[in-house]
Amino acid sequence: MNDMRVPVLVEHAPSPSAPASVARRPPPPSAAGPRIAAVRCALPPHRYAQHELTGPIGDLCLSPGADRALLHRVHASAGVRTRHLALPIERYARLGDFGRSNGAWLETGLELGEEALSGALREAGLTPADVDLLVFASITGVSAPSLDARLAGRMGLRPDVKRLPLFGLGCVAGAAGLARVHDHLRGHPEDTAVLLTVELCSLTLQRGDASRANLVAGALFGDGAAALVARGGNTDGVNTDDGGSGSGTVASASGPRVVATRSHLYPGTEGLLGWEIGAAGFRVVIDAGVPDIVRGHLGRHLRAFLAEHELTVDDIGTWICHPGGPRILSAVSETLGLSEDALDRSRRSLAAVGNMSSVSVLHILEDVRVRRAPEPGTWGLLLAMGPGFCSELVLLRW
Repeated sequence: MNDMRVPVLVEHAPSPSAPASVARRPPPPSAAGPRIAAVRCALPPHRYAQHELTGPIGDLCLSPGADRALLHRVHASAGVRTRHLALPIERYARLGDFGRSNGAWLETGLELGEEALSGALREAGLTPADVDLLVFASITGVSAPSLDARLAGRMGLRPDVKRLPLFGLGCVAGAAGLARVHDHLRGHPEDTAVLLTVELCSLTLQRGDASRANLVAGALFGDGAAALVARGGNTDGVNTDDGGSGSGTVASASGPRVVATRSHLYPGTEGLLGWEIGAAGFRVVIDAGVPDIVRGHLGRHLRAFLAEHELTVDDIGTWICHPGGPRILSAVSETLGLSEDALDRSRRSLAAVGNMSSVSVLHILEDVRVRRAPEPGTWGLLLAMGPGFCSELVLLRW
């Protein structure tokens, strides 16, 4: 990754026997799509202003007496004002190895995951026993049994709950996880599904690593968890009391419906973003060429996706874009020709809590719901990018 070269993309042509116009035709809207009933985020209590973290992170990453000019420039230009960390900043120097960092991920992740999930279920008027599918995503720690399995017994989910732990998707997992929830609920329209994301990015910071990628990660990423509750199209207005397992309340019908989703891998870009995993844990890979890939390719695929639903970029009234960083947001805005304020929610989230990887798009979606829900009929697009290099698009309608 040191040469920061942008790979040449080789797009695979569609098979002549299955033209894209036929293979990608959306299903007829014969049934109502899944509806998002609730979103709730949970943040660690250790909150710091960006300038309070610059010195301690420099102490962790740089050798004594090293030039800190690059560190200060990166922190000043990250677009971050405050962040929440899994641990008090003074504890990071004592973590020592990957085992201790991963142990902290599991302990804090369980607490934040339970807070987010219980809050989202309360908001939706449901109980843990109402959950039929639990999708769990994280890329900042590992465990077996996975964190979702540990939460199931701790919170009282049914023993027959379906679970889908996801690893390796990184920042795109909030959007991809919602897309997989949509897939399940289209086939099981009477179910309730939950997406839970837990990302404690600060625990992956590599001590003694003065690389630009590590310094960028130390300036940009924050910690948090989020849970999203979605209900199948046959559940609108249905009382959840089924003889004791449900809460007896009616699920919220104010959230947006998930209309359609689209995944896209960009061939030849596998080395742009992700982890190099070694004895010290997760060493971040962030190539400087990522914004160029976004500029060169995201717009074409996104416009084609919208066109299949007879929509254009101008028809989207609410944008929920993963805040990968100021350069990523600028690249998205430029390639789509968006208005100056279209991605303001993403920039506010980045400033308030940093880039929380898969949690971030759900944090922005929660902000949309809390501040002022869009008018009925408004189209929205939730999008994120991540390791692969890949993008995930989720079309919403309020």
